[in-house]
Amino acid sequence: VQLVESGGGLVQAGGSLRLSCAASGRTFTTYGMGWFRQAPGKEREFVAAISWSGGSTRYADSVKGRFTISRDNAKNTVYLQMNSLKPEDTAVYYCAADRQGGGGSWYGRYEYWGHGTQVTVSS
Repeated sequence: VQLVESGGGLVQAGGSLRLSCAASGRTFTTYGMGWFRQAPGKEREFVAAISWSGGSTRYADSVKGRFTISRDNAKNTVYLQMNSLKPEDTAVYYCAADRQGGGGSWYGRYEYWGHGTQVTVSS
């Protein structure tokens, strides 16, 4: 599976962005998907995850109520809608694929990773 993120950019605090992650391969529909982020000087952290069916989602406490993860299996794409952005959301955002299908917050369960897209939120 190859993953390509897009949709990052520069936005003012309070604004919105929608990230997309396009996946190659016929098995996308069986994969759980996750979004992680890494800010300069910090470790990669979990943001959101969605199960293979889309029936289960989970979020980091820091983004709950502001971010929404979704997927379109017909388009082999997972999305991250980010609203009410804050300067502390500034990071490189990565999508990842979990062959077990469940998605989750532990980065170690994800076998495939994209190269990331930069999100910068100005104050």
